[in-house]
This record gives sequence, structure tokens and C-alpha cells, in this order.
Amino acid sequence: MRSLPRSSFSQPGAKAWIIWTVGVTGYVLAVTNRSSLSAVGVDAAERFQADASTLSLFAVVQLAVYGGMQIPVGVLLDRYGARPIMTVGMILMAVGQLTMALSPSVGIAIVARVLLGAGDAAIFPGVLRVIATWFPAQRGPFMVQITGVVGQTGQLVALLPLAALLHATSWTVTFGSIAGLGILFAVLVFLLVRNHPPDRDEDVSVDTDTGAIRVVTSSIDTGVGIRAAWAHPGTRLAFWSHFTTPFAGTAFVLLWGMPFLTAGEGRTAAEAALIMSTYVLVGMALGPVMGELSRRIPHLRSRALVLPAVATQFVAWIAVVAYPGPAPLWLLSLLAIALATGGPASMIAFDHARTHNPSHRLSTATGVTNAGGFLAALIAIFAIGLALDLQGAGTPGTYSLDAFRIAFLTQVPLWLLGAVFIVIERKRTRIRLGWDPPRAPRRPPRGR
Repeated sequence: MRSLPRSSFSQPGAKAWIIWTVGVTGYVLAVTNRSSLSAVGVDAAERFQADASTLSLFAVVQLAVYGGMQIPVGVLLDRYGARPIMTVGMILMAVGQLTMALSPSVGIAIVARVLLGAGDAAIFPGVLRVIATWFPAQRGPFMVQITGVVGQTGQLVALLPLAALLHATSWTVTFGSIAGLGILFAVLVFLLVRNHPPDRDEDVSVDTDTGAIRVVTSSIDTGVGIRAAWAHPGTRLAFWSHFTTPFAGTAFVLLWGMPFLTAGEGRTAAEAALIMSTYVLVGMALGPVMGELSRRIPHLRSRALVLPAVATQFVAWIAVVAYPGPAPLWLLSLLAIALATGGPASMIAFDHARTHNPSHRLSTATGVTNAGGFLAALIAIFAIGLALDLQGAGTPGTYSLDAFRIAFLTQVPLWLLGAVFIVIERKRTRIRLGWDPPRAPRRPPRGR
């Protein structure tokens, strides 16, 4: 590759920070959009006269589209850069929320969630690309971590101001207001974000320590690349780690937490919001801690971090389900803290993917890993809703604590399945790396 002017190796200036600030604030809005049903699930069920399975379908469709759009978004980012793709993403989310605001039926509301998921899919990868092209390569991991932590404040916006606005005004005003913010940020992204610094004519990442330059790529290889990534047990370990750790928290904060806490446990809206906020804040605080521990004990990531996070969530849910009568506030708060370990623990899966795959296959391995978390979340959200319906407790008027208890037990098979495969693939990975001896071949039984 041609050499770049020396200015390309300078530290990021004010313009880089302005572009990142616009991008990360847009990501906060994207997370708010993504979580916009978390605090108003009961209101949504009443507005659309939807049973629990239909309500869960809103979140399932949104997540499925988000996951399915990751490869197309990567391809488009490689071709056009972050600015136009993020702008289109903001517009799609705005149109989706405006459609939700005016939606007269379940069918139209599902279309709205499709648009929302498609737009949301463009924002975080776009911000990551901005970081790669505007900041020194060695600063990238820190910037990505900070972006993730800041972005999660969007869940707090969805839990508190959004719910308050809905109850103070109306459904149309609330979701129309979010749509207006989406248009505002589409304009800001288009006016302020640039694909790369003006002294470069392509998207490249620069290491200011070594001077190494590489072209930034976002797309995921298909065919051979996916098969090669999956063939390595380290990728499968990453997949199952991401499958098992975050889904319970995702199902809780994205849809079923507020109905469970208010209609099931009998908590006030303020108490429920406090518990949900605890989940978000603890997750944000644990992120850097888990990241540092993962760096310090790479050989013990699964045993010391991932599996304990799974066990903590399992034990907390069993304690809440088994508690006689409504659970006390302290136990529900402990549940929120336990669920909050899942998000940071799931990030360790990407450490596995990065460690066990060559650089040319990293995007593919990351995509495979990410699919695990989406798959488990889709199954969990829909299974909880289906279990409520099968018990005849699928609408706000029929929600009950006992029905929620049984419904949340549908998560147990997912934890068990994931934990078993984590143990299996961890062993296979250690054997592959030479850290454990290979298993001795089974000897045929001796004849008599």
C-alpha cells in the first residue's frame, strides 16, 4: 500500500472526537429504539390487544432482522463507508418508530419493528468503523469498550423518560417524538460524520506506534470462510459462550422484565424501573472489570468468568421462582445484578473468537459468535411468551405470578445446553492448542 502523509499518524484531533461523539450519541438513540418496548410492554399489549406470543414476536422479529442484516451491513460499509450507511440506518429507525406511533394493528406494528431492526443494525458497526479510521489502531479496543458502555445508557432512556412521556401524553406522541429524534440524528450524521480523514482517500486503520497501515473491512466472508471458522473449536467455544451468557438479561430488559415485575410481582412502576436500572448500571460497571480479567487470565476465561456468570443467573432465577409469594425487593435486585453479569461475560466470547482465528477470518468468526447470542435471545423471548399463552395468562388482564414463574423456567434448558457445550468445546480447544493431552482412543473389549 502507498505511504500516507505524516499527518495521518498524528493523534486524533477535535474533529475525530466530534465525529465519534455524534456517532456514539446516535448509538445511544439506537439502543433506546431497540429497548423502546421494555418499559411499555403492558401498554403495547393493551393497545394492540396482543397475547404474550404476539408481544414476544415484536422483539423476536426485531432481533432476527438485526442479526440477519449484519452481513449485508458489513458489505455496504466496505463499499460506501460509515457516513451514508449510518444516515440510512437513522432514517429507517425513524420511519419504523413513526410507523409504530401510527400503527392501527399488530401486522403494521411488526413491519415497524422490521424497519427498526434493519436501521439499528447499521449503527454500532458504523461507529466501530469510525473508530478504526479516525483513531489510532492501538486505541481501538478502549474506544470500542467506552462506546459500548455509553451506548447502554439508551436502555435507561427507554426505561425512565420514555415510559414517563407515554404515561403523560399518548402512544402516538411518544413514539412520534422518538421518530423526530431519529430524523435529527440522521441530519447530524450526514452533516458531521466523515468516512475518513481528508488526507486519506480510503478507509484505513493506522498504528501510530509502528506505522502499520491496513484497510478496514467490515463484511463477513461466506462459504469457505464460515466453514473454516466453525471448524476451529475456539470459534465454537465463542459461539456457545455468547449463546449462553446474555439471553436471560436480553429477554428480561428487552420485553418481559417490566410485565413480570409489575403485573406478576406487584411492584410499582417506580420500583420496577429501579430494578431494571440496576441491571443496566451494574452491567455498565462490570464491563471494564470483566474485560480486564479476561485479559489477565486468558487460560481461565470459561471456568472463572463465563460459567460462573451462567451459574449466577441460574441460581438467582431459581431463587426468585421458588420464593413463596412475591419476592422481596432485595431478592429482585439481586436477580437484576445476576442477570447483569451476562452482558459483560458475553463479550469474552469475542476474546475467544479473536484469539483462535487469524486476522483475515476475524470478521467471519465474530459474526458466527454474534449469531449465538441472537439465536438464544430469540428462543428465550418467544418461549416465555408461548409458555404464558399456554397457561391462559397471555394478556395483561390475565398475567399472574405463578404463570410468569413457569414461563421463565423455559430458560433452564438453554442454560444447560449452552453450559454443556462450553465445557465440551473448552476441552477440545485446549487439546487443539496443546494445553491438555489428547484423549486416549477407546480400546475394543477383549475377547474371552
